[in-house]
Amino acid sequence: MKKRFLAPVLTAFLTVSMLGGPLAHHADARPGQGSSMGSRGSRTWSAPPTTNTTPYGAAPMDRSIAPRTPAPGYNGYANQNNYGAPFNRGMGTASRHPFLTGLAGGMLGAGLFGLLSGHGFMGGVHGLFSFFGLMIQIGLVVMVVMWLVRRFSGNNSSRSGGSSAFNLNPAASGPAPAGAPAGVTGNTSGSLAITSADYQAFQQTLLDIQTAWNQQNIPALQQMATPEMVSYFNQQLATLASQGARNVVSDVHFIQGDLAESWQEAGMDYATVAMRYSLIDLTTNATGQVIEGSSTEAVTVTELWTFIRPSRGGRWLLSAIQQGRSN
Repeated sequence: MKKRFLAPVLTAFLTVSMLGGPLAHHADARPGQGSSMGSRGSRTWSAPPTTNTTPYGAAPMDRSIAPRTPAPGYNGYANQNNYGAPFNRGMGTASRHPFLTGLAGGMLGAGLFGLLSGHGFMGGVHGLFSFFGLMIQIGLVVMVVMWLVRRFSGNNSSRSGGSSAFNLNPAASGPAPAGAPAGVTGNTSGSLAITSADYQAFQQTLLDIQTAWNQQNIPALQQMATPEMVSYFNQQLATLASQGARNVVSDVHFIQGDLAESWQEAGMDYATVAMRYSLIDLTTNATGQVIEGSSTEAVTVTELWTFIRPSRGGRWLLSAIQQGRSN
């Protein structure tokens, strides 16, 4: 008798959960979901300089594969995340290629997203032949990633000029932070210069990533972000899918931005830029009903995005998102 009574109760409970009932919480469901994540090379755990767009600085990283180091400049932020657990300590101290690091995590995230979307892990593994099919898929993914790395590493001769809402921040110039390894330089005379074409690329990437996220287009995200960031996006989309929810962003408008810092290290160019933008950010359930956010009222977001590319030329890729702090 008890089993017959519990069955419909459990069914109702799971239905409410999948439809995004009160148990689900999707505030800041946009890409990154309002957290700070990714890697900024040797400066991952150091606070970027303040700018006109982010006068109160940036929040420390919540998640990163970079080795954990002291984080100067965060004004007493505890080394804990919102759940009281320590920040990620990284995955060893060995030098890592920023494009290939996180490949396994990205593949795992993509598989988890497929599993929760009802397509199975990498399309499903059913028997020996499906296992061989899985191996072929992994091989194809590796080949695609290697091709992308070669593409990004090539010279990019298609840069174009254009207007941008970015303002150059004088605070971006300066020496390398204390404790930085040899070869790390600040944006001083004779070092990395950020051009108007670069600012235009940063702004366009911001808009394109929002579009790809809205479409759940993982291949497009892989062309605009490092494998580490794509793995985080995969995990976030998988979590929404597991709850029967979907995040919808629209009407993205870039408001202003400026350069926090730019530097070179280990054959790579880095640029951290502060950006303020507005967007419609809402979450719907499986039936399309809005469960959080507004379809008419835009929210304004202030974040610092770090971009990376090979120093010999190539396309800028998103490697980190940090939340701007408020007073």
